[in-house]
Amino acid sequence: MKLNVSLLSLLSLALVGQAVAQAAPTRSLTLYSGRGRTFAEPIIQAFEKQTGVKVNVRYGTDAQLVAAIREEGSRSPADLYWGNSLGALGTLDADKKFLKLPAAVFRNVAPNYVPESQTWLPTTVRYRVLAYNTGKIKPEALPQSVFDLPKLSALKGRIGWTLTYPSFQDFLGGMIATRGEAVTRQWLQDMKALEPKDYATNNVGMLEAMRAGEIDVALTNHYYVQRVIRVGAPIETHFFRAGDIGNLGNATGAAVLKTSRNSVNATRFLNYLVGKDAQTFFLSVNFEYPVTGNIIYPSTLLPFSQVVERSPRVNPNTLPQYVEQAQRPLRALRLLRDPE
Repeated sequence: MKLNVSLLSLLSLALVGQAVAQAAPTRSLTLYSGRGRTFAEPIIQAFEKQTGVKVNVRYGTDAQLVAAIREEGSRSPADLYWGNSLGALGTLDADKKFLKLPAAVFRNVAPNYVPESQTWLPTTVRYRVLAYNTGKIKPEALPQSVFDLPKLSALKGRIGWTLTYPSFQDFLGGMIATRGEAVTRQWLQDMKALEPKDYATNNVGMLEAMRAGEIDVALTNHYYVQRVIRVGAPIETHFFRAGDIGNLGNATGAAVLKTSRNSVNATRFLNYLVGKDAQTFFLSVNFEYPVTGNIIYPSTLLPFSQVVERSPRVNPNTLPQYVEQAQRPLRALRLLRDPE
């Protein structure tokens, strides 16, 4: 009889232990990060130290990781995706890959870039701008609309752009969304006539080329200008008039995938990304705009409230379809080669 009681006791304890193990979140996460290692790793390490949760990271470009998540389907080991652009986030959102997040996650986040679906969390915002060499160009000579940029014939051969960079293609997608594909194609054709130099995805190299006198203006993200200002380069930021697509705000963001086996700790990681420590880090290291308040900005950056007013409103849930359309005029004008 004592033996039977002992066996029952052991069996009960085993069942209780199994139930607790199933209920408790595991102590590790798998993150697919389109954000670079230098940018992401300090944040990941700080989160691990604070929470004791191990984060296993797969790094890649947004395109590589979106393709991987699609291919893996329900077998994907990913708990989280941390992406660089509205296009990539919107693509996976449209595929129904993300869990809807609890409202509390968005509590301190500026609402301008929160998607209607509430399935991904904005973490920072980058803005499209026109960079210019102050030794070669006077600010009053710069256009008030990106559509007027092709009219500056004096800049023939002196303009830089990055045709395969995700933010540039998001910008083209935003142009199609707001003005249509025909207008976008005409703008590209007019720009092509000025023989701009294509730096592919190398914005850093493009700004260095401007610093060296190879080009005078460049279409880029605002933070690349901030980096060269910091080292004394004679380069400044030009915003177009309020609402112009040339000022498009492009959010980075993170989401919990439906394949997650640990959505509790995955959500903790999202909360960490919009906490003050992480938001201050993003601003200080890469000059990306925080999505929460109470962060001190350097004097070279416009306040977030002012830059938001300059940016057009483009629905992040519909932008991906227009980004895909942007490939058509680029290839039709032979600015991009057809895939082999």
